[in-house]
Amino acid sequence: MIEFTSIHQMLESAREEGLPLWEAILQADCQSQGISREESLSKMAGMLRAMKEADGNYRAQDRSQSGLVGGDGGKMADYARQDNTLCGPFLSEVMAGALRMGECNACMKRIVAAPTAGACGVLPAVLLPYARHFGAEDNKLIEALYVASGFGMVIAARASISGAEGGCQAEIGSAAAMAAPALVHLQGGSPEQMANACAMAVKNLLGLVCDPVGGLVEVPCVKRNVIGAMDALSAAQMALAGIESRVPPDQVLDAMAEVGRSLPHTLRETGKGGLAATPFGQQYMHREE
Repeated sequence: MIEFTSIHQMLESAREEGLPLWEAILQADCQSQGISREESLSKMAGMLRAMKEADGNYRAQDRSQSGLVGGDGGKMADYARQDNTLCGPFLSEVMAGALRMGECNACMKRIVAAPTAGACGVLPAVLLPYARHFGAEDNKLIEALYVASGFGMVIAARASISGAEGGCQAEIGSAAAMAAPALVHLQGGSPEQMANACAMAVKNLLGLVCDPVGGLVEVPCVKRNVIGAMDALSAAQMALAGIESRVPPDQVLDAMAEVGRSLPHTLRETGKGGLAATPFGQQYMHREE
């Protein structure tokens, strides 16, 4: 989709062209795919529409085929409506959204891989509640999705978005690193703040392992979407406050790649280590033997 191979290059391109970052990413998309601006915008609008439909079609009574996942998004939504929640209405709604989307994926419903199916809950969980609470129109959300996609493609080129290759830092971590700059954009932050938000979101989850119970993208994956969304919000707020990543963003991504390569195979989506190797995980794995 996008030919940028570094965050520095992406920001420099926007600066040289005198364009908002999202617009520079849109133009790069058009050039690399050989499509018109209208076609690119239409595709991104379709992504936003699919996120909204998945969130709206969630049913708390649904369960995944394994029986491990389902209903938690409904529980959190019910809790969010109370007056004495620990995290307040907005954050509670973000948590509920992340759980809902992760459960939709586990229940084989249509979702948007952002950047992967296992991490599909992070980006919509921050963008959709943001729109409801702060009044962002669809055109602004589409701009934010371009920002997210730009950072996501740099991560894919420079590190990884695959749990099997780089651990869950490459899935939930990447999703948080896409959502954080998208939030900064919605809040009117600068491209430099977006880059710092991305870097801090990655650093916060650096080394996160991929250890799915039974080899399924359910436990602990769905709940990790909540952590990814919270990570994105905290990284965005730090960046908007003027806090910077001491390690340059591209170097953070290089470190992410190195850490991913260093993880043992048992902690890279094989279902052989971490939570998958616990007594519960082993009992579930061998339940039908």
